[in-house]
Amino acid sequence: MKKTFVKAAIAALALVTIAFTGCAKKNADGSAKTTARSVEEIKKSGKVIIAVFSDKKPFGYVDENGEYQGYDVYFGNRIAQDLGVKAEYVPVEAASRVEYLVTGKVDIVLANFTDTKEREEKVDFALPYMKVALGVVSPESALITSPEQLNGKTLIISKGTTAETYFTQNYPDVTLLKFDQYSEAYNALLDGRGAGLSTDNTEVLAWALENPGFKVGIDSLGSLDAIAPAVQKGNTDLLTWINNEIKSLASEQFFHADYEATLRPVYGASADADSLVVEGGDMGAAK
Repeated sequence: MKKTFVKAAIAALALVTIAFTGCAKKNADGSAKTTARSVEEIKKSGKVIIAVFSDKKPFGYVDENGEYQGYDVYFGNRIAQDLGVKAEYVPVEAASRVEYLVTGKVDIVLANFTDTKEREEKVDFALPYMKVALGVVSPESALITSPEQLNGKTLIISKGTTAETYFTQNYPDVTLLKFDQYSEAYNALLDGRGAGLSTDNTEVLAWALENPGFKVGIDSLGSLDAIAPAVQKGNTDLLTWINNEIKSLASEQFFHADYEATLRPVYGASADADSLVVEGGDMGAAK
């Protein structure tokens, strides 16, 4: 009787194991994959989970009251409002944005995410809501005005950014000092550990305005790229909803309003909204 019971228990356990193994989805590399949530599932849960930066002012950051603020967050709040749910923000580092979507940790990434061919192989990008190029900020006393001046010197960047890709491919003689977090990268610049720092031109301009003694000597480097929301690869339901949302918001010039609320207080007269903002997903709509 005991042997029969043990055999039955083992058989039952094996069936359960097979069932769970059969249901588990795998990525191409064999790792476990969490299925993305549909729009209906998001609505039923009462919240949309959005990845944003927590240390990249004025695009995504946590203020003195512990609240998420910035250009991306302003958009995230509107997405949640129009879905009829609450926004749950998850802080993310530049290098982990793709991984958070692949593993289903978040529904959407709104972390100043540049649409690139390499990233399109792993995630799906919606229509753009901002355009950007690279910039380089450096001390005014040793201002970097061309990338060639960085040859043989150290440039500070954040891991997983377009700046890392650009300088690795085009300027191999530049030594890259890499950090996970933007706050760490800027602290390294303040400490004099590099000749300059490169990331999106919109971001270095904002940082230089708040840090006397530093200036953006290169304000446009590389191609003009699109900043766009991203979802898990194959989540066409949520992707379609976001695209329709971006198109519908054009009628009220939503992203210009976003700029005025979150970026204008930082940039003042030093930047023009039309040079950064994209309405209706049309990169050619703003000059």
